[in-house]
Amino acid sequence: MTKTRATLIGFGAVLLWSLLALFTVGSTPTPPLLLNTLCFSIGGGLGLIWCAATGTLRTLRAVPARVYAFGILGLFGYHALYFSALRLAPAAEAGLIAYLWPLLIVVFSGLLPGEKLRGGHIIGAILGFAGAALIITNGAGSFQAQYLSGYILALCCALTWSGYSLLSRRIGTAPTASVVVFCLGTAALSLPLHLMFEETLLPTTGLGWASIVGLGMGPVGLAFYVWDIGVKRGDIQILGTSSYLAPLLSTLILVVTGVTPAKPVLFWAAVLITGGALCAARASYGKKGMTR
Repeated sequence: MTKTRATLIGFGAVLLWSLLALFTVGSTPTPPLLLNTLCFSIGGGLGLIWCAATGTLRTLRAVPARVYAFGILGLFGYHALYFSALRLAPAAEAGLIAYLWPLLIVVFSGLLPGEKLRGGHIIGAILGFAGAALIITNGAGSFQAQYLSGYILALCCALTWSGYSLLSRRIGTAPTASVVVFCLGTAALSLPLHLMFEETLLPTTGLGWASIVGLGMGPVGLAFYVWDIGVKRGDIQILGTSSYLAPLLSTLILVVTGVTPAKPVLFWAAVLITGGALCAARASYGKKGMTR
């Protein structure tokens, strides 16, 4: 496989992640933990078929247990928080706050030993959080208390994935096939928690079920496999930069499909959050990109 082809395959993950908010909204009223269970069962099942077809199942035995545990907790935490945030706050707004994670990865990486926090990191952080503030106040300087819990969960979501991405480099590497275990482990962890804490609610329309299947096959399934191929065999700097397009694409998709009305405040928030991430990344130019 050529480097260019691997990069294009990895970019497919960015496109799939842009559909995450749309499919999450479409899966209503399925509660977050049950949605985790269903989607990751689909994603893990597809992965098992792929591993069996490529003969890579045997590689799973060599992966340390700590890598599996860390991967499962990362996927579980991020998506449980993300699905919860979009159930409690408007999808576009909560999704943009959750997409602070690329910016946070770059900023937090500047605080690591041997690294340096540069002016671009600080400017990027200011821009990104200004975009989040614009969302929370709806651009009018008035606090939207009714959505506060959703916005807090979205911020926790961004913190979870940025922290996971930085710490994962210290845990150890794993083959692409290990994503199968991450997905199935996330589903297995989510099911008992759903039974303990949530009411079982399933979609009553074909569109709702199609959204769940779409989530499992795309944003929380295939996306992780193709991203892993991209970052390992493609151009990591191009992929890292392209990941900043996800919040803009996600917002555009929600507007085009009519899920979210087109509002100036949404546009400027998306520009600030994406621009902040790009500004911070520019300050770290030459370093290796991050993983989602």
